[in-house]
Amino acid sequence: MTTHRTCDGLLRRDLIKAGILGSGILGGSLTLADHLRLARGGESESGVADRAIFIELGGGPSHLDTFDLKPAAPDTIRGRFRPIKTNVPGIEISEHLPRLANCADKFAILRGVSHTLAAHELGREYINTGSRPLPSMTYPGYGSVVAKQLPTAEDIPANVAIPRVGQGPGFLGLRYAALETNSAPQPGRPYSVRGLSLGGGITVDSIRRRQTLLNQLDRRFAAVEADRQLLDGLDQFGAQAYAMLTSKRAREAFDLTQESPSFAAQFGEDSFGLSCLLALRLVESGVRYVTVQLGGWDTHQDNFTRLADQLLPKLDDGLSGLFNGLAQRGLLESTAVLVSGEFGRTPKINERSAEGGRDHYPRCMFMLLAGGGVRGGQVIGESDDTAAAPRHHAYSPDDVAASFYANLGIDPTTEFQTESGRPITLVRDGQVIPELFG
Repeated sequence: MTTHRTCDGLLRRDLIKAGILGSGILGGSLTLADHLRLARGGESESGVADRAIFIELGGGPSHLDTFDLKPAAPDTIRGRFRPIKTNVPGIEISEHLPRLANCADKFAILRGVSHTLAAHELGREYINTGSRPLPSMTYPGYGSVVAKQLPTAEDIPANVAIPRVGQGPGFLGLRYAALETNSAPQPGRPYSVRGLSLGGGITVDSIRRRQTLLNQLDRRFAAVEADRQLLDGLDQFGAQAYAMLTSKRAREAFDLTQESPSFAAQFGEDSFGLSCLLALRLVESGVRYVTVQLGGWDTHQDNFTRLADQLLPKLDDGLSGLFNGLAQRGLLESTAVLVSGEFGRTPKINERSAEGGRDHYPRCMFMLLAGGGVRGGQVIGESDDTAAAPRHHAYSPDDVAASFYANLGIDPTTEFQTESGRPITLVRDGQVIPELFG
């Protein structure tokens, strides 16, 4: 999957991360055992859904050209695309999303979501956490919270990002960070994740022989170990890394060749569609949370060509495949799905290119939710005649976060503590949107 820079350039947190991981602070790279040492799961609560997938549309997709069209607005606002009917009477979406139109009964459209952060990094952090960013506090992304709150089997990761995560673990600490694949599946190519795949001629038997030797050495030197507690901890995470490397379930979860061609075909032949298929396989295998990224939505120029020829066909194939595939596998009722960018785009079309584009616009945007207790086939909220603002009630990212967590059985008012002992409420301002579950 292509990495897209927004108009803001490289994110500051990416520079920091690159600096840290490239230095000697963490030894240059993390082994699987290191990652597991940092990504240990926690206590669980039962809920309607017990796993989740977040589709992050990096750059900020235009709501007017996707799920909130305004065909009666002036031509300087409505754009080129026509609305089409869906399989739910009364609901219409963009003509370039025909496959999603045919499965609109499986997801809810939330219109009139609104906030005030028009910069990519700040908007992204807000959407990924459900808490307005603060200079003094870094809130955890959804996946890190889920990894902490819902237990995961030892031989499978709790939190996976394809290819990378939009928000880190924040004050929860690196032990709840996502396992980033750092790549996405590509059509016609074998896919593997570094640290999980047995490349270079290494076999499961050779790993088992090495583990046996390590166990023998551990017993030999047990009498002279000075810090048994620390070494027991290292053994625990080493054992978990060993369990994942030798786990047939973990390896097969990442192996797309296990899928039948007929099932895989509905996801399309694009990298994003294959990533959605991989996300389905991961949650089916026991992974609690998967992030899938589709960037490129920062359409200041050539908005309509880029959407019609590239972005919307990819989204249509991959996302419809995900909704239909989850339903076909009996997983939709247990998998919460959230689809969102960091903001919407301006109603008025700019003149930065021959056909024009749309700029950053957080005052009005859409989100999609599905799975678990969410009732599909409905539109919640409404924007005004030009999609410039919510017509009546504005939903905040905090409200969406509270609803998303509630759908997973996680109380959004849960109080965590930072390493310094400071109490922090998970979602400090949001309220659950009851209509989602009606």
